[in-house]
Amino acid sequence: MGIAHEPAGYRCPFCERLAGKADEVSGPEDIVRRTEDAAAFISPRWWPNNLGHVLVVPTAHHENLYSIPPEAYRAVGDLVREVAIAIRETYGCDGVSTRQHNEPAGNQDVWHLHIHVFPRYEGDDLYRSQPRPGWATSAERQIYADRLRTHFAQ
Repeated sequence: MGIAHEPAGYRCPFCERLAGKADEVSGPEDIVRRTEDAAAFISPRWWPNNLGHVLVVPTAHHENLYSIPPEAYRAVGDLVREVAIAIRETYGCDGVSTRQHNEPAGNQDVWHLHIHVFPRYEGDDLYRSQPRPGWATSAERQIYADRLRTHFAQ
């Protein structure tokens, strides 16, 4: 259902990461939890006051909300909930927000469904701010990945 927007020959960065491949932005070391049908990893794009946000994706390639089968979307939703709880318990934040984009007009920029899970803090201005320039370093991401992996290992 819907129109596909990924270009011919598209190399999905999320599928690459799930296959164990790294690129100049991030790699499999950023994955903090994986189930059969969903995975969560620290996003390499950060907002200034919401560091360490997580992306949750289906493990199979589905471009957007329109094309994902209901059972795969349930698996993603279950993992979003687990990640939100883990962020709330390990980041010292005041709350959590989620968001998901579809198609270019909906601000989607990677052609694999993904849900952002943001730590929220009083006065953080998430929705009025822009992403930090460049990418978070591996060392920056690992601080948050370690917290979440420790939480999930318990």
